[in-house]
Amino acid sequence: MDRPELADFLRRSRDRLGPADVGLGGGSRRRTPGLRREEVAQLADMSVDYYTRLEQARGPRPSRQMLGALARALRLTADERDHLFHLSGEEPPRDTGGSDHVRPGLLLILDRLHDTPAQVVSDIGDVLVQNAMASALLGDVSARPPEMRNTVRRAFTEPAAMDIFPPEDRPALARNHVAHLRAVLAARPDDPRAVALVTELRAASEDFARLWTEHEVAVRRSDTKRIRHPVVGEMELDCEVLLSPGRDQRLIVYTARPGTEAYERLQLLRVVGLQDLTVG
Repeated sequence: MDRPELADFLRRSRDRLGPADVGLGGGSRRRTPGLRREEVAQLADMSVDYYTRLEQARGPRPSRQMLGALARALRLTADERDHLFHLSGEEPPRDTGGSDHVRPGLLLILDRLHDTPAQVVSDIGDVLVQNAMASALLGDVSARPPEMRNTVRRAFTEPAAMDIFPPEDRPALARNHVAHLRAVLAARPDDPRAVALVTELRAASEDFARLWTEHEVAVRRSDTKRIRHPVVGEMELDCEVLLSPGRDQRLIVYTARPGTEAYERLQLLRVVGLQDLTVG
């Protein structure tokens, strides 16, 4: 681990960003350009002391998960992400399939969606990053173990995860999950993560195994969903999907038509979301 070079790279990466670049308010007048250390720590979900020690070249070696969080917080490109890993003495991720690294362009769009639930999801269902409104609507994924941030796994192994949808909608949603995963595996049959997920779920869930044998295929695109929130109630939301250039990540934005009851409830969610009244 090259602590001095890592510290310098983190400082320079932080200095080139402003609050608006990462979806934060400008706040009080700043004496110097760039993000503050506490803002980077907040974005990476780490303690300010830990991040400060990294910038002072006296911190411990970051974990791979922590490096990924720093890469997203600092809006690093794939090449810059790899450099960060090298400086930390880690081999960069070499995915044969989809990548967990969210492109800065998608993050920039996500940062601009202050009043609309939005999240970036991999094509096999891993929730990679959410804005505050998505956390309030769907539950904060950062509070879950990494393996339980996958929407397909939760749908078939954690019954309570489907409680946010009306009972009559759940069979179709489950079928859509399986059909989409089949399309992904057909496109990337050698992707170890997709193969492992399908193998796991076929063994763990009779419902998944049954649906898998039906061999339905459908790539998930724009859709409409009814979502039940414990505080603001049920909302019918349009799910608009923006695909990454590699088509392995999707930015999903949840909207409601102005003038509808769902629209009013979504506005109310902006308030209760700030009070951390989220779905568990």
